[in-house]
Amino acid sequence: MRAPSFWWQPERSLAAHLLSPLGSLVGGVAARRMRQPGISLGVPVICIGNPTVGGAGKTPTALYLARRIARKGHRPSILTRGYGGRVEGPLQVDPVRHRALDVGDEPLLLATVAPTYVARERPHGLAMAVADGADVVLMDDGFQNPSVQKTLSILVVDAAVGIGNGLCVPAGPLRAPLAPQLARAQAVLVVGEGEAGADVARLARAAGLAVLTGRLAPNAAVMARLIGRRVLAFAGIGRPEKFFATLRGLGVASVATRAFPDHHPFNASDIAALVERAAADDLMPVTTEKDAVRLTATPEGRDLLRASVVLPVQLVLEEESVVALDRLVARLFVDG
Repeated sequence: MRAPSFWWQPERSLAAHLLSPLGSLVGGVAARRMRQPGISLGVPVICIGNPTVGGAGKTPTALYLARRIARKGHRPSILTRGYGGRVEGPLQVDPVRHRALDVGDEPLLLATVAPTYVARERPHGLAMAVADGADVVLMDDGFQNPSVQKTLSILVVDAAVGIGNGLCVPAGPLRAPLAPQLARAQAVLVVGEGEAGADVARLARAAGLAVLTGRLAPNAAVMARLIGRRVLAFAGIGRPEKFFATLRGLGVASVATRAFPDHHPFNASDIAALVERAAADDLMPVTTEKDAVRLTATPEGRDLLRASVVLPVQLVLEEESVVALDRLVARLFVDG
């Protein structure tokens, strides 16, 4: 699904006004559902979610947190629904054996840093992770799902768009009204810069939440390869425009773009069109890590991937936010 542009416009459009009664109903149901009790298996569960539909930086946050917690001597595992994959689970992701068509694109990235479990029924995946020795479980998404009791919930917000028009799906991008979501979280992570993100940060502080700030930093070595080049940037992520803007800010000579829906499975026609466009205009194909994972599903995709540059990004937190996050995580083990 590609989010409609009116979701992200602060001034509510006619479409948003017409859909707002349905959005209120959907948001109200989601808010009530969030209050249901979830299961606990005796280990801390850190949920990395976002208040809106679409990409905000949850996966880089989960990768950052898993690495940091492991360096502290703990045994983190990651639990995810495996959106876009056909396997229901529960199962542990094997990056050698599994493909994005099986488990989804994000789990394959997450599995490079910590044992990662895919489960449509999250309690079953939690039980498997704990049985395998995890002493803390990171949930990538699932904040609005009540089936698992969360010990610490961090809401990730893209500062460039914040909560958009402030309405619930389908009138806007919110999964539930913001206030009840903030009431069930302990921290908000604002990624990037923008007044929309600053507005959410102010609301979070007023609600008593810790506010963390950071940015997504592209890999420096890959960046150097792109400076002065003419590229064809393609992406099927939550907000492809963010990826394209990153490239434009790197000193790339020119950027032709092709946006696909989030988690898009590239078919033969998509790949042929990208290859043809790159060859016709002498452009270097450039894509994201998540898209690269999905391209490995077919021989044509693997051929395109070999001809492409993949630009990894990683979360970088401000120094004060690193200290605050470490404090929040440390409390989980002291209290437990």
